[in-house]
Amino acid sequence: MSRFTRIEVASVMASTGLVPLFYHPDVELGKKVLKACYDGGARLLEFTNRGDYAHEVFAALNKYAAEELPEMIMGVGSVTDAGAASLYMQLGANFVVTPVLREDIAFACNRKKILWSPGCMSLTEIARAEELGAEVVKIFPGGQLGPGFVKAIKGPCPWTSIMPTGGVSPTEENLTAWFEAGVTCVGMGSKLISKEVLKNNDFDSLKEKVQFTIQLIASIKSKN
Repeated sequence: MSRFTRIEVASVMASTGLVPLFYHPDVELGKKVLKACYDGGARLLEFTNRGDYAHEVFAALNKYAAEELPEMIMGVGSVTDAGAASLYMQLGANFVVTPVLREDIAFACNRKKILWSPGCMSLTEIARAEELGAEVVKIFPGGQLGPGFVKAIKGPCPWTSIMPTGGVSPTEENLTAWFEAGVTCVGMGSKLISKEVLKNNDFDSLKEKVQFTIQLIASIKSKN
């Protein structure tokens, strides 16, 4: 069962503005990543469903978060069918992020009142996702769609909450462009949790980067 309601998840997405994305098969390394992100101020983490036995790694990390990092909201990404969504929800996933818009995933998540964020790349898809109950819509691939797409969507649909993933980096120029366009939060993977950090076990620098990014987002949002 999830520890956080979908309303709580959406609220934290809006307040912190950042959802780190991460996958690695090593549970102990994953715990260090979680701790560094948590100490840096992150309160959400999307574990991407990309490797064999990824659900077992997620289960271990979610238990660790519940015991040691009580405010960390663990969710799962790269989910492409309702079966996978149900499996992760059984393991305590607090939110489900998908690269595609699928009604079967919407039904599975809504049945258990779990926040789901579907990948969309057109206004028609976004409108359908919201009809299916999506509180925060992911635009993907963000790098190809860009902040201009978000600004265009927010014109006729100012109520839409958007999270771009892909094409987001922890720089003032990039984050300013996204948040000025009207995003609710951003998903950030390797630009935040880099291969170098993982290879060198440089978790102090990861903590600092997460802290810097969250503070930068807060500063940008205060000006808009």
